Amino acid sequence: MSDSPLKVWLDRDGTLLRLRLARPKANIVDAAMIAALRQALAEHRGIPELRAALLDHEGPHFSFGASVDEHMPDQCADMLKSLHALIRDMLDFPLPLLVAIKGQCLGGGLEVAAAGSMLFAAPDAKLGQPEIKLAVFAPAASCLLPERIGQAKAEDLLFSGRSMAAEEALATGLIDNLSDDPETAALAYFDKALAPSSASTLRFAVRAAREEYRQRVTAKLERVETLYLAELMQTHDAVEGLTAFVEKRPAQWKNC
Repeated sequence: MSDSPLKVWLDRDGTLLRLRLARPKANIVDAAMIAALRQALAEHRGIPELRAALLDHEGPHFSFGASVDEHMPDQCADMLKSLHALIRDMLDFPLPLLVAIKGQCLGGGLEVAAAGSMLFAAPDAKLGQPEIKLAVFAPAASCLLPERIGQAKAEDLLFSGRSMAAEEALATGLIDNLSDDPETAALAYFDKALAPSSASTLRFAVRAAREEYRQRVTAKLERVETLYLAELMQTHDAVEGLTAFVEKRPAQWKNC
């Protein structure tokens, strides 16, 4: 459908699932986008010939992140639980999940990207978790980034809210490939490395490689989600930071 936030099709004679964020320029990871991604992954995971999925985007930016409105106290529980369900779906996806990134990849957008197997990015890519600037934290990134780039580098991104340029992201391991055309680079990787393999054996290889990683992340995600909802969102500053952003005014911290 033309009004869908996600374009979905099969490529490479039905062996590659294509997922394209289709709400440029922001490609906000809101309830509709999350639902569309979860549905596409669920509907295609059982195709016997499938060897991988590739997630990319329309427009100049991968994603500006999650919907701030959906982070407000009256909606944040539903939003967070659905986003974390998507992260678990991606970690549970039985085949490699490639991600191609240009431009900004921030907040919930980076959390979604970081749940992929391999990240291909353009030189203009900027990756970051700016949630701390709104007096909240990034739950899924708190689980995914230490696994991907190590504790110290993950803490830098999570505590500072800064964005990491593509070359630094490559050096730290946040991305795996730097290319002027990350979609083409991801397709070339698929054609050379994944397409010749047995589709059924790839599923066993993914299970074997990801089993403990997936268990660690999903277990921590449950604990961190509780921390966010039961403790963080009971503080003045978390609500104030989000409200100030929506109202386009400076936040007034009470440090509690």
